[in-house]
Amino acid sequence: MDTRALIDFLVAAFGFEEHFSVPGEDGKGIIHAQIRWPDGGGVMLGDADRGDADHLALPLGPVSIYVVTDQPDALHDRSVAAGARVVWGLSDEEYGSRGFSCLDPEDNVWSFGTYSGE
Repeated sequence: MDTRALIDFLVAAFGFEEHFSVPGEDGKGIIHAQIRWPDGGGVMLGDADRGDADHLALPLGPVSIYVVTDQPDALHDRSVAAGARVVWGLSDEEYGSRGFSCLDPEDNVWSFGTYSGE
């Protein structure tokens, strides 16, 4: 996993804002980083091979994340232009949401839509 490249992608493709990142002691990798969603909220991430905490012993694999946006069409176009691979095209759902899903370079599924929960 290249956390630095992933952060750069999330900023360019989806519009996250990098709040800060802590590089590894050797200057390589990212121990901890925080990116913010412009409409509120954020994501914390870092290299999986840092530390010895139990949660770091989990096998690596993709995750699925849902992010609320009021501009799914513009975000879809921005994501595609930045190289995101769309896995669920922009569509209107029966429950009133409009959104899409795509993959980042690490094969995590990012779903963006107007549905903000009940």
